[in-house]
Amino acid sequence: MTMGRMGKITQNQRFWRRLMAVLILVISTGLLVIFTDFSVNAVFREQERNFQLSNSLSVLEKHHSLPPTLVKWHDKTNSGDYFDQIKSTKVGYLIWSSFPVKVNIETPKDIGEKQSQIWVNNVLKAVEEWSIYLPLQVVEKSDIADIKIIRKVPPLQLEPNSKIPRARSALTTFDLYTANNILSHRFTILLSPSQTGDYVLSAARHELGHALGIWGHSLSPTDTMYFSQVRNPPLISVRDVNTLKRIYEQSTGLGWSVLGKD
Repeated sequence: MTMGRMGKITQNQRFWRRLMAVLILVISTGLLVIFTDFSVNAVFREQERNFQLSNSLSVLEKHHSLPPTLVKWHDKTNSGDYFDQIKSTKVGYLIWSSFPVKVNIETPKDIGEKQSQIWVNNVLKAVEEWSIYLPLQVVEKSDIADIKIIRKVPPLQLEPNSKIPRARSALTTFDLYTANNILSHRFTILLSPSQTGDYVLSAARHELGHALGIWGHSLSPTDTMYFSQVRNPPLISVRDVNTLKRIYEQSTGLGWSVLGKD
């Protein structure tokens, strides 16, 4: 009886055998590859790009000091927040610790000069709105930017259990990298050319919120980080800023040394 049971491979045993095979592969190659797809709805979609960190390295999460702009922020209305909707990542919360955060707005080349300037002005306005709460600086050189904003069609999104890809209005992604042994990140925001007028401003405002650390969505249509596009796009709300402040009170591995075996 005992021998018979041991000879039968259960589904649970197959799972653990596969897991062990993956772990052996990771150890033998020396690389840890993390895949995370952060998708929310058909209108706005954000995702975490694939990134690699050596498995000989570890990230120490600590708290950074609050930036002065958020230290001064106080909500006298007790409007609350939606911090419970914010996602932490493998390196903690997506917090900037070096200011000002540098933003590059790529001037569109595929439209007329007048239309191009209108588009840039709308994105600039979104940057100005958020700079009240976090120090931001617009830079001309993309290679020194922490956040790059580009007028480009985001890649199609294939929904689970569906063979029909769906268009996206905007996409925000981030990469992790190390500089002088400090773990850092940078963002790329794609805004679809299909967005015009106030919707360009709304999309830029929303995606910038993600790039500044709000890696999640509000469930209230009165917040700029609401999970879907609405007819009358809201401004940055008190709840948006309350959530941003709570995020910057959390620990993160970003902005700290990456520890190795040595």
